[in-house]
Amino acid sequence: MTDTAVIELVEHAPAIGRPLPDAVGRALAASRIVDAAPDPYTAGQWVLRAGSKVGAVTLNVPDCAPVTVRIVPKVPIARLFFLLGYSLDSRGWRDEQVEVAEHRDLLPALAQAAERQIDRALRQGLLQGYRDAEETSLVVRGRIREAEQIRRHFGATLPVEIAYDEFTTDIPENRILRATVERLLRLPGVARDVRRRLLHQRARLADITPLVPGQALPEWHPTRLNSRYHQALHLARVVLTDSSPEHAAGALRIDGFLFNMNKLFEDFVTTALCEAYRGTDHSCRLQDPHHLDEARTIRMKPDFVLYGPDRCPHAVVDAKYKKEKPDGYPDADLYQMLAYCTALGLPEGHLVYAKGNAPHTAHQVRHAGTIIHQHALDLDQAPDGLLGEIRSLAHVIAADPPV
Repeated sequence: MTDTAVIELVEHAPAIGRPLPDAVGRALAASRIVDAAPDPYTAGQWVLRAGSKVGAVTLNVPDCAPVTVRIVPKVPIARLFFLLGYSLDSRGWRDEQVEVAEHRDLLPALAQAAERQIDRALRQGLLQGYRDAEETSLVVRGRIREAEQIRRHFGATLPVEIAYDEFTTDIPENRILRATVERLLRLPGVARDVRRRLLHQRARLADITPLVPGQALPEWHPTRLNSRYHQALHLARVVLTDSSPEHAAGALRIDGFLFNMNKLFEDFVTTALCEAYRGTDHSCRLQDPHHLDEARTIRMKPDFVLYGPDRCPHAVVDAKYKKEKPDGYPDADLYQMLAYCTALGLPEGHLVYAKGNAPHTAHQVRHAGTIIHQHALDLDQAPDGLLGEIRSLAHVIAADPPV
């Protein structure tokens, strides 16, 4: 077996040089997993820099040894899972449900957390439910599909085209869990004991119909009957989302899992703000669609818009995990927020960053008077402190006087 080379990077850390075959370097650059470019001063070396994606992927390039790129988040793994869990289920998530404090790497922690939740879900046996079934039969059950009976059998009595509700374990919830187990077994870096337990879960789900790769996940709805599945299904959605770069481009194959910290931070901030305003006379809308121009041709979707009792916009918030790159459009975040405030008719707007990525300050726009606040949220603290900081921020935002 060919040994796999491992390259470890840290999220948003300075670029480093690593010797790589050109084919692997070009594959990394094309995948946009990290920023990759040939070193202009050293032949055979590539300069690599991680952005906001964290996790691990393995690249299998023809005629080259496999290469695993592992990107370590700056926040502790336990804190990352708190952000994730709270975003998925702010009222039902408990930090102790996912025991990942002993892990430094994301993928082993994700695999262990998901396996434990699946095991808890299946401990009482596979959930059963009704599903719509259609078949050709010699016995009538359910209802006869008259149009299909005529089309296929030209009025013959038997066989019969029927439709009925089947009580079975082959339901969306179990199909999602089986797909999750299969996905986790293909991830690099999963510990041997976790892999063994995942194989046990796969055996439990052996009679469940596999999902077709590329198709949308089947829909499920939280109810009292499937409550023991909720946490497992929330984590399953994360494992099976398109943030998992598992694809084959020509002869190249990429297996792994990546979290986008930008999206994770945005989801957490907006979810926590919604929770902070729960029970008040304010209402919240996420990704609220608006237009910048009178002709309604320039669309805009602020992350979070707070509406007052009069149902008019009261405040606008955008969550930015990291400040816009200095070599990009200068201060693009501020211009974007100014556009939001102008279109919504608000005198103030709020940008929320992770602490260390932007200063805590405010800017008053010349000739307009609009004030743009930059808030710094400290992720390096216990969940209670973090949520307390969000509640304080919500109080400040709601206190802004509308025009």
